[in-house]
Amino acid sequence: MENILEVKKLSKKYTGFELKNISFELPKGMIMGFIGENGAGKTTTIKSILNIIGNYKGEVKIFGLDNKKNEREIKEDIGVVLDDMFFPEILLPKDINTIMKDVYKNWDSDLYFKYLRDFNLPKDKQIKTYSKGMRKKLEIATALSHHPKLLILDEPTSGLDPIARNEVIDIFQDFIQNEECGVLLSSHITSDLEHIADYITFINDGEIILSKTKDELIEQYGIVKCTESEFKKVDKQDYIKYKKTKYECELLVENKNEFKKKYNVNTIDKISLEDLMVLMVKGEK
Repeated sequence: MENILEVKKLSKKYTGFELKNISFELPKGMIMGFIGENGAGKTTTIKSILNIIGNYKGEVKIFGLDNKKNEREIKEDIGVVLDDMFFPEILLPKDINTIMKDVYKNWDSDLYFKYLRDFNLPKDKQIKTYSKGMRKKLEIATALSHHPKLLILDEPTSGLDPIARNEVIDIFQDFIQNEECGVLLSSHITSDLEHIADYITFINDGEIILSKTKDELIEQYGIVKCTESEFKKVDKQDYIKYKKTKYECELLVENKNEFKKKYNVNTIDKISLEDLMVLMVKGEK
C-alpha cells in the first residue's frame, strides 16, 4: 500500500520539551487519528511536517517527495486546519475567495461558496461576527476548496456542536473515497476518531508510544478488571499498564485472547480510545 505521508525519526528540541524520533506512515485512502494529551507534541509534529517549524532532524515525505526540497509543490496539494489558525477578523468570507484564487492554482470558487451555503456561513458578514464554531467551519471550507490530496487537521471539530461535527466527519470520509487522498487528524474528541479513523497514532511526552490500525486496537486490546489479590497473580509482562481504584484494579492488556487462555478469564472489557489514553498516560507499570 502506497503512503501519502511518511515521517521518519523526526526530532526537535525546545527548552523543557523534546520530540524524540517520531516515526509513522499514513497510507493513501486512509484517515489517521493523532491522539495525546495537551503538550504531548501533536501540534509541534504537525507544524514540523508543514515546515512551519524549522531546524528539526529527521525526514518527512509527502506524496513521496521531501517536504523541504519540494515545499512549494507539495503545499499546493495540502489542505490545512490548525488549532491556532485564524483569518483577519475584518475580512468577509467572500474576501477569502479573492485571496485564495491567487494562492492556489486549483482554487475552486464554486466549491468554496457551496461549502459556505452548506455550513450556513454568510459570505457578506465580517469574520469577527462569527462564533468559534462558524470560524472553524470557514477554515475547513477553505482547506477543502483547492482540491487537496492530503488534509492535515489540528483539532478541526473543536467548538462545533454534535450536528456540525457529524457533518464535517461525513465530509472527511467522502474526501478519502477515491483512495488517492489521506487525512491526518489530531483531535481530543476520541469518539469522532472511533467512527472515522483507520489508524491511530498515540504520542506522549514527545514520543510515539503506538501507531496501529484502529481495528487492531479495538479487537486486540482490552481492560481486565480484577481484585487486588487477583492482580498480584498476574505476570508484569502480561499487561501494559494498570490502575487501582477504590474497589478494583484495571489492567490494560495487549492481547485479550492470550490473557483469557492463560488466566482463565471469561470477560475482558472492550477498550475505547479514551480508556487507552488514560491508562497509557496515567496508569502504572
